[in-house]
Amino acid sequence: MDTPDDPLDCEIAELERKLAEAKARARRRQAQQPRQPPHPPHPTLPNYTDLPSPTAPPTPPSAANHFLLLLSDSALPLGSFAFSSGLESYLTHQKAPTTRLHHPSSSSPFSSFSTFLPLSLSSVAATSLPFVLAAHRLISIHPGRSADDGDDDGSSLLAAGLASLDDAADAAIPCTVARRASVAQGRALLSIWERAFAAGVAERQRGQQEQQPPPPPPPSRDAVEVAALKRFSALLKGAAPPGSGSGTAAAEDEADNDPPAVSAHLAPLFGAISAVLGLSAEQTAYVFLLGHTKAVVSAAVRAGVFGPYQAQRTLAGAGVQELIGAVVTREWHTPVEEAGQTVPVLDLWVGRHEVLYSRIFNS
Repeated sequence: MDTPDDPLDCEIAELERKLAEAKARARRRQAQQPRQPPHPPHPTLPNYTDLPSPTAPPTPPSAANHFLLLLSDSALPLGSFAFSSGLESYLTHQKAPTTRLHHPSSSSPFSSFSTFLPLSLSSVAATSLPFVLAAHRLISIHPGRSADDGDDDGSSLLAAGLASLDDAADAAIPCTVARRASVAQGRALLSIWERAFAAGVAERQRGQQEQQPPPPPPPSRDAVEVAALKRFSALLKGAAPPGSGSGTAAAEDEADNDPPAVSAHLAPLFGAISAVLGLSAEQTAYVFLLGHTKAVVSAAVRAGVFGPYQAQRTLAGAGVQELIGAVVTREWHTPVEEAGQTVPVLDLWVGRHEVLYSRIFNS
């Protein structure tokens, strides 16, 4: 048993005394310092009620941007999903035994698609983009109504010019299968215009007219362009254009046996309708080629070339953007008289699609 004079007890008592003195000094120093506010929890959350409010409400997107998104939507019912633009025939011919024997690398569907897409884009740009741009410029730069037009508001001249471009586009497509696909999609686009887009443009016209004081203003550019498309649609349906004064019943019966005056190809109609909707020429050209690219990529997914994620990676890649920009620049000043096929073998692939033993696309 330890005695009171044990050295260990003395050392413990000394340490306890020093500890008590240190605690006393700490309490005195803490009492002398100003009280600090409690620290906020970490991490701190922003107080959204203290954020400055915007000085002005956000500006709604323009009507042109709205229609640009609609035209670039894959859900636009053009029927593009039924066409492979020659991809299915190309892949089938790439699977030939002789092709795999001499070119083993061509047996990969993805490598075959990587070769096909630039050829397809170059071909469409050379054969169709000049007509898209020509139709857009025709609608965009028309002078409108003049004093010499009389009762005509200028829409008949626009319709005649659009019909002339459509006739030139029909002559520039030698492949029957490609011509049939172009006509089918062009007529589908014209139906979309009549059943959907024309109503939106009409609402925009009424809003502009309500903002102008009387007397009633002359027909606006939008009204003239809409009337031109209406005349073009009448030519397709075999009816007399509005205001032309149809002939006798015998003449109408004879006209029923004739083919329509226009074919309604996709390229000139896409350019004209895009101009009416307010898209610029650059936007129109890019959306037209992007829509073709998306249709080919979608066909590749359904043909089993790759999956949907690889498809989106292909569309989002810089290669597609640069390729579209390059072909738009190449064909920007190309007149319709010089439009033509730059990849002749593509017409062979498209033309031989109908003789395939089995197929999942119309063309």
